[in-house]
Amino acid sequence: MQATRDFLTRLGLPSGDAYDLPTSDQRFADGGQYRFEVPGIQGPGTMQALLEESDRLGICLHRITQTKGIMLLADEDIVRMVDLAARWTVDLVLAIGPRATYDTSASVQTPEGQRMGYRLRGQEQIVRAIEDVKRAARLGCRSFLIYDEGSLWILNQARKQGEIPADCKFKVSAHCGHGNPCSARLLEEIGADSFNPIRDIQIQMLAALRKAVRIPIDVHTENPASSGGFIRHYEVPEMIRVAAPIYLKTGGSVAKTHSWESTADDAKKRAKQVQLVRRVIAEYYPGAVCSPKGGVK
Repeated sequence: MQATRDFLTRLGLPSGDAYDLPTSDQRFADGGQYRFEVPGIQGPGTMQALLEESDRLGICLHRITQTKGIMLLADEDIVRMVDLAARWTVDLVLAIGPRATYDTSASVQTPEGQRMGYRLRGQEQIVRAIEDVKRAARLGCRSFLIYDEGSLWILNQARKQGEIPADCKFKVSAHCGHGNPCSARLLEEIGADSFNPIRDIQIQMLAALRKAVRIPIDVHTENPASSGGFIRHYEVPEMIRVAAPIYLKTGGSVAKTHSWESTADDAKKRAKQVQLVRRVIAEYYPGAVCSPKGGVK
């Protein structure tokens, strides 16, 4: 296999998974190694409850992600969420669409069809995805969750050519199913500003991803029952060390599914999960540097 490994190395890619677990020397622009992200916050009421609870617990949140889709939010919902993000200096990420497709495709609902994730079927869906981003951008949002590599590529072109604001950012969902350095490099090259690998990725694989890209990696520290329900809090210190800069996606175990209609009570439980992860970092990797509140995007 050595010739193949040498070929990968010549391309600037790791020759295999990084079992030596090297420490990443990459950082966010503000010097931080890690940030906290809470996913699955579906509306302004839940978002406000999360932010107020984070203040009460003394937690610094950096990113909040809505996952049910822009199309399911009224204009006033988006405006209010954008306003909350500005007041608490957090990054708000809105999901394109209603997480799956904009049409009547049944295949994604079948056991085999689920393997294609939430990729878009047909060019009309691409048009609708771009319209989603344009609408949310008009209302002040600048960060978007992507489920389809083709829509990522075209939105990056739209960003370059002034069809949407140049400061829009794109985060690739774990639902795309990527988990290797070659996929990570591809996503970075076609416009990803951060990406979420598969949820059960192992530490040596995560370290190899970091060797391949410079964009932040978003990693689930815990998961809803629908995607395994496993909690990885004790692995977080090593995640930070080998994969910085990293977003720690925390609080998902509160929900049964990723599209769970979150409540204010759920939001408070998610904030507590962040507090628990912060405790693990403080005990087992006290030197790890967290981005400051409102850190450089």
